[in-house]
Amino acid sequence: MHSLLNQLSRLPQEQTPIGLVPAKQPSVSFRKRIGLDNFLLLLLASLGLAYVWPEAGDRNSPLPLEEISTYGVACIFFFYGLRLSPTKMKEGLSDWRLHLVVQFSTFLLFPALVWAVFFMTGGLGLEPLLWLGIFYVATLPSTVSSSVVMVSIAGGNLPGAIFNASISSLLGVFLTPVLLGIFSSASSTSGAGIDLNSVILKLLLQVVAPVTLGVLLHSRLGRLAEAHKAKLRIFDQAIILLIVFSSFCESFSQNLFTDYSATTLFLLGLSMLGLFLLVTWLISFFCRRLGFTRENRIVAIFCGSKKSLVHGTVMSKVLFPGAATVGIILLPLMLYHALQLMAASMMAQKMARENPPSETEMA
Repeated sequence: MHSLLNQLSRLPQEQTPIGLVPAKQPSVSFRKRIGLDNFLLLLLASLGLAYVWPEAGDRNSPLPLEEISTYGVACIFFFYGLRLSPTKMKEGLSDWRLHLVVQFSTFLLFPALVWAVFFMTGGLGLEPLLWLGIFYVATLPSTVSSSVVMVSIAGGNLPGAIFNASISSLLGVFLTPVLLGIFSSASSTSGAGIDLNSVILKLLLQVVAPVTLGVLLHSRLGRLAEAHKAKLRIFDQAIILLIVFSSFCESFSQNLFTDYSATTLFLLGLSMLGLFLLVTWLISFFCRRLGFTRENRIVAIFCGSKKSLVHGTVMSKVLFPGAATVGIILLPLMLYHALQLMAASMMAQKMARENPPSETEMA
């Protein structure tokens, strides 16, 4: 025994038996820590391509981008319905206080804050289309994938995050156009051409029908869709990039951004960041007053403060059909998406460092 201990003491550190030295955690790149993922970089690249080559995606383009994106939107919601498990949705109904806070923040708190600032300040001199874009951000549902990822990183209630993100997506199909129509009528920003009657019909055909069909086929094709979720995500992102590219091509080809200075765009981005931080602080305040656990507080913060670029871009095809101003309306959403990813990523990493997993969780 004594000789065996002597031999072990002479082993180099890299040959020490497993368990005596903790494994070194893989380093995370600075780009990922601040939320600059590959999709965000591709999004910026599509904007740059639209700026230098607007003819490729405007309404006079020989490429059938409009038809491709229209069918792509329906496919996105069909595949989304396929992956919705009715059983898991029922299991998540129990924590009703958490669900109320998240959905209240997403569909009531956001619009109320933007509406209050708009009417109290008289619009701050911003063009009505930009305000319509800002309110469009406020009425959108929460993200699904990125919210769940952030909650997972921070150590929150993962089933609660999945349930709330999914419910938010479904509610947004109906609430977003209604809230946007109310704001458009009350604030004289109807120049974007929102016709609720035609919008509801298009929503039924392009969104509600595909989602419903997907849910009905979940028992047969749900496992197949889940097995190929990585490929479906690539498809979703490709359609989003196509919609963004064609929308901004139309705007650039008609020189709609010439009236917006760099200062205006900077202040717009700053206001989007301020909106995210304000909502995050308010949600955290509500959670403390309600006595939420740390895990549920994380869910409320990340699911209640984030807005879906997926729903925003694909629903813009329904809400603003053929409008050259879609690029301008989507601009606040693009800024909010980029800034929320960066801010939320840093917040999630900070929460994870403050509350690392215990030895039991790591085992």
